[in-house]
Order: sequence, then structure tokens, then C-alpha cells
Amino acid sequence: MTTEEKLQHFLEFCMEDSRTRSAKMLDDCTEALEKAFQEHREEAEHRAAMQIQFEKDRIRREINKQLAVEQLKIRRELSQKQDELRDMLFVELRNRLASFMETAEYQHMLERQIREAREVAGGEALTVYLDPADGDKLQRIALHAGGSADVRLSQYTFGGGSRAVIPSKNILIDNSFNSLISEAKRHFTFHLAEKGGSGHD
Repeated sequence: MTTEEKLQHFLEFCMEDSRTRSAKMLDDCTEALEKAFQEHREEAEHRAAMQIQFEKDRIRREINKQLAVEQLKIRRELSQKQDELRDMLFVELRNRLASFMETAEYQHMLERQIREAREVAGGEALTVYLDPADGDKLQRIALHAGGSADVRLSQYTFGGGSRAVIPSKNILIDNSFNSLISEAKRHFTFHLAEKGGSGHD
């Protein structure tokens, strides 16, 4: 083999080796870039997912906050409306009681209250107070009670009805309309139906 043939052979060997190493380097570089790209994509997707979840949580918190504010507002408005309706209802009740106080049934009720107070007194001294507005009924009520009770007008108005005092037993029987209305107000509640209706005691 001549020198030129040896050089040619060496040149071809070097070229082939260079191509092989270049291809290997290119493959390694491509693989490294693809791996880096994949890692970058996964990291970006993870960050995006975390950001989406963060935004979802933030929006959910904001919605819950707004709902709580609206719910509180509705409850306040409902409570205010209930107070207005309750006041109207008890004004109507007082008007009806005022009309009732002009009837014979009212006088019979007062007489019945005195009888019941006498039963509680059991022969002990009994003082029955009528509302000052019932001055026109005092004489008849006192006559009906006989001598078993001291019936008199109160110095203070209590809206109708009667109050009886049994001093020896330290008992006050309060059948005044003001007390009955106050008690009714304390225990009065609205009952809201589940399907849009409403009711009350």
C-alpha cells in the first residue's frame, strides 16, 4: 500500500470517526434538551395547576364572603320586617282589646277573675284593682263581689283586666292586659314555612 493510499485510508477513518462522534454528541445534546424541555413543561404545568387552584380557592373564599354578607343583610331585613309586623299585630290586638272592654263579656270576665281570686284567697282579705278606665264598671263589679273582696280603682293604668292582692299570702294575681300582652310579646315568634309561606303564633 502506497503512502497516498495509507493517507487516504487514515483520512476516511478520521472522517468516519468524526461523523460517529458528532452524531453521538448530537444525540446526547438532543436528548438532554428534550429532557430539559420535558422538565420545564412539567414544572410549568405544575405552576399553572397551582395557580389555577389558588385562583379557585380565592374565588371560592370571595363568593363565600359575599354570600355571608348577603345572608347577614337578609337576616337583618327579615328581623326588621318581623319587628314591624309584630308591632302592627300588637297594635291591632290592643285596638281589639279596647273594643272588647266596651262589651258585656268584658265585665263578665272581670267578675270571673274576681271569683277565681277569691278561691285562691280562701277567705283571706282580698283587694282587687281595676284599671282607671273601668271606673264606670266599679260599682257594679263591687256589688257583684259582695263583701268578699275590696274592689277599687288602681292609681296606675294597666290596660284593662284586673290585679288582685292577697296580703296575708303575699300573692299578686296579675290578670292585667298589659302583663298578658308583655308575656305574649316575650314568647311571640314567626314561623317561616320551608316552601315560601309564613305563619306566626
